[in-house]
Amino acid sequence: MRYEITGQPFTVLTLHMERGESVKCQSGAMAWMSPSIHMETKTGGLGGMFKKMIVGESLALNHYSADQAGELALAKHSPGDILAFNIAETPIIAQKTSFLASTENVEMEIYLQKKGMVGFFGGEGFLMQKYYGSGYAWLEIDGSCIERTLAAGEQLIVDTGYVAAMEATCTMDIQQVKGLTNVVLGGEGLFNTVVTGPGKVWLQTMPVSNLAMSLYAHMPHPTSSN
Repeated sequence: MRYEITGQPFTVLTLHMERGESVKCQSGAMAWMSPSIHMETKTGGLGGMFKKMIVGESLALNHYSADQAGELALAKHSPGDILAFNIAETPIIAQKTSFLASTENVEMEIYLQKKGMVGFFGGEGFLMQKYYGSGYAWLEIDGSCIERTLAAGEQLIVDTGYVAAMEATCTMDIQQVKGLTNVVLGGEGLFNTVVTGPGKVWLQTMPVSNLAMSLYAHMPHPTSSN
């Protein structure tokens, strides 16, 4: 299977599929496809549905199979990028709701931070998703992507919501912002996320929550009349 990622920031993943190849993806992701490709929706059973529900993914996945060679295009629903990961090389930990598509042999499980409050305060989400197995996973990120490679023990301090994904060899913790003035007037919140290597980290430049707040500030708001 060959793939192309084009059209940033309104990004499209185009999969060039050979006969017999198949992928699974989020519901509603398909933008266009060849007539030789057919879809089947699967839930993965009650356990799979529950797992998807608590990490914010769609309860059922669409499985696309190629009866003959053809193409399948999958699109993001918000501005940003799509990253391709060869899961056979190393498992990936990613923010929840990041899943776009994968080959059939990629599995997802809930990843719980060692310190339960890390995700809650750090803004990366109390629950994340771990992808493992073999094949490719294509994940959505918000805005553009910046990749960093951390040596063993090397740390990177990241503001809330900017960690899109990291290799499973990395660990995540939180660090409280010091100084009352910094907390009250600095605009960075109470905590930062600290990622420790070894491994790669993928950062996103515009978390969708930040984008939503920026747009909200420019929207007209109803005024009450008494």
